[in-house]
Amino acid sequence: MLSILFAFASAFTSALNVVTQHVASTAAPAKDKGWRLALYLVRNPLWLFGVGAIVGSFLFQAFALYEGRISVVQSVLVTELVFSLVIGRVWLRRAVAPAAWVSASVTSAGLAVFLVMSEPKGGHPQATAEAWLPALLTCGGVTAAFVLLARAGSPMKRGALYASASGITSALMATFLKSAGDVLGRSGLVETLKQGAVYGLIVAMVVEVVLTQAALHFGPLAVSQPLMVIINPFVSIALGIWLYGEHFEGSAWKIAVGALGFVAMLAGVVFLGRTAPSLAAVPSEAAAEALQVKETNS
Repeated sequence: MLSILFAFASAFTSALNVVTQHVASTAAPAKDKGWRLALYLVRNPLWLFGVGAIVGSFLFQAFALYEGRISVVQSVLVTELVFSLVIGRVWLRRAVAPAAWVSASVTSAGLAVFLVMSEPKGGHPQATAEAWLPALLTCGGVTAAFVLLARAGSPMKRGALYASASGITSALMATFLKSAGDVLGRSGLVETLKQGAVYGLIVAMVVEVVLTQAALHFGPLAVSQPLMVIINPFVSIALGIWLYGEHFEGSAWKIAVGALGFVAMLAGVVFLGRTAPSLAAVPSEAAAEALQVKETNS
């Protein structure tokens, strides 16, 4: 139960990061580009608040993975989209279409059914040494193939492939984080720095950031964001079984219902990505009037 609470806290603070930094960046003056935009953002309290939120999200995720199973924690993180919707409605006063609320409800209900009915059990804190190499080669090979295929094609295709690669890398990052966190909790920092997991975590974090930015740059958000959110828990469940010996207990019908819940959760994520309102900053009346005058004079 504690791991689930930490996972929800990670999803909420990650949503805070997405909303606050998106609002801060879209509110920047149009003339600020490149280094001027970077200078504007690092001096913006709202953007800095988002930095603090993402640090908190990372720590909450680390605690959740230390206490719980990767298949559970990574599945709970999909609620980031639901939290973003609520934050946008409560804080930004964005109008939310009924279809978006329905999608959020389907996502939440599907997650609840998956966790209750599938009953993820077992597992061990450290991945078996024999399983690490084939798992890394498989995930790395698929990721590399997606990146190569994304070098050409339509914006939707490129965004989808980069997003898929980002989702796989995020799942790998979670496995490294779980392994490094366990060593840190048992043996301390010095012993942790001797393990390969901590360096794999750093590499995965860098690659994940690059792939995420590529997905957001080349493809529409309605395609890239749901794919990143969907593939992460799917691959995480596979890695939890493969590396950490996690498994699902219960009768065949309970596991089947749990699988249906997982599918419903993923479907809710897809529709939520398409129906959620924009969280971009709304220009002030003065800025809007200035823009209108400028357009009229030109």
